[in-house]
Amino acid sequence: MSRREFLVKSAQCAACAAAIASIPPIAGANEHAGVTPDLILANGSPGPAVKSAVEAIGGMNRFLKPGARVVIKPNMSFANPPEWATTTHPDVVAELTSMCVKAGASSVLVLDNPLRNIEMCLEKSGIRGACSAFDKAEAYGVKDRGFFQEVAIKEGKALNTTMIMKKVLEADLLIAAPVAKSHSSTGVSLSMKGMMGLVYDRRTFHMDMDLDTAIVDLCTVLKPALTIIDASRILSDSGPGGPGKVVALNKIIASTDFVAADALAVEIGTWYGKKFKAAQVKHIRMAHERGLGNMDISSLRIKEVNAG
Repeated sequence: MSRREFLVKSAQCAACAAAIASIPPIAGANEHAGVTPDLILANGSPGPAVKSAVEAIGGMNRFLKPGARVVIKPNMSFANPPEWATTTHPDVVAELTSMCVKAGASSVLVLDNPLRNIEMCLEKSGIRGACSAFDKAEAYGVKDRGFFQEVAIKEGKALNTTMIMKKVLEADLLIAAPVAKSHSSTGVSLSMKGMMGLVYDRRTFHMDMDLDTAIVDLCTVLKPALTIIDASRILSDSGPGGPGKVVALNKIIASTDFVAADALAVEIGTWYGKKFKAAQVKHIRMAHERGLGNMDISSLRIKEVNAG
């Protein structure tokens, strides 16, 4: 879906979007005392906000056991500085890595299949530096076919098979850590769209099938246990590579439901100068309809926290 199609489709989906209530009062009526929230919205600078968000959703020990092999999937496909909001903020990656190591992870691999030169992406994004302080962590750009394994997509409607990084398939824990940004083909790029960075051939998604359907197909086999969306700043247009309009939100979203996390990111942001409902993003709506998660923000428990 192109940016123009996204905007046109948004108008066509007005009736559908009207059925989705606006975001309820955060940390208000939708928060149940003593119940772990479905979504955390943390305010503050990237690193501290990540820490507060993960702690509020149960802590990293909820997601990994000592000795676990962890894969973190950020956006690091472009050789741009963090200020452009085309890549995940390095402080987000550093804090997640630190929390995993402290929780007893045996290894933490930060992986992506960059669209640009691997070395330049790792350096300019700051993500290699973010991992350098941890002996058990490494950041890699993976392109060589030998590091991928063919996987059948049993529930696929457009995508029947694809090659996924072997290290991802071997991991005990997958954490999605995308930056919130616009995308010329899908309207936005968040955690579900970001899973394409773990496959060998993304071109076929764009050229040979409906892209949004293929994204949802892929997400039937790549389901992160924890999603952390970097909305410290968002690229509100000209994505995915920028440069474009960057809007500071100073927020981090955490959830065990990547559909819900993506939905909240859409609804707290401004995209192409407008506000949108999650239902207006085709792959989010399709994932909801296929039971991969819940885009209905009004039905979810949301807790807002401030970074200490």
